[in-house]
Amino acid sequence: MTIPLRVLIGCETSGIARRAFAALGHDVWSCDTEPAEDGSNRHRQEDIRDGILEEGWDLLAVLHPPCTRLCRSGRRWMSGPGKWTEPKQLPQGRTWDDMRAEFEEGVSIFTACWTAPIERVAIENPEMNDLARDRMPPDLPAPQMVQPHWFGHREYKVTGWYLRGLAPLVPTDPLPEPERGSDEWKAWNRVHRMTPGPERARLRSRSYPGMMKAAALQWAGPAAHLTPTQQEARHG
Repeated sequence: MTIPLRVLIGCETSGIARRAFAALGHDVWSCDTEPAEDGSNRHRQEDIRDGILEEGWDLLAVLHPPCTRLCRSGRRWMSGPGKWTEPKQLPQGRTWDDMRAEFEEGVSIFTACWTAPIERVAIENPEMNDLARDRMPPDLPAPQMVQPHWFGHREYKVTGWYLRGLAPLVPTDPLPEPERGSDEWKAWNRVHRMTPGPERARLRSRSYPGMMKAAALQWAGPAAHLTPTQQEARHG
């Protein structure tokens, strides 16, 4: 039997993760500054730093915190040679101050979630660049890197999970990979081949239902539903 947990899904509007955890009978809410796409009344439209992290959650899963300036691919826009030297080039219409402000926002949200008073935390984020790592809490581990095709999705998109109090995800429906350069291989890379446009960032950041189902079962299912404190209390 699964003991209902209070689960917060941060930085999510799609509801994919919220529904996966709710299917197990947990008390689940999502939170984002944007409204929920599915119109759910289990979604709070607010900044995750405005107090919701202090409301006694058992598990926090943060799906899409701002990471553009924290990830390795965004490093070139933040600094030139060395650290915090002016970049040689910036995105069209943007300033270095813009880049720094977005970097600080990403650091603020990530660290607020990682240091929240919640025993089990999972934050989805790509592998960080050196500038971001310099600003992270000292207990932050290396991320677990997973792929959608480990969970039944015919796609490539490296996903990093920074975990505290949770075990690494185990593949549940691994698919054989197509031959590199084949038409199928190109189709699996659709996320990386999307045409630039106003919807590109939102579509690229969407969660994979198979991965979220695995996360819910492995992190909050019958075999993993007790936090260390709950386990100690039960056996004490």
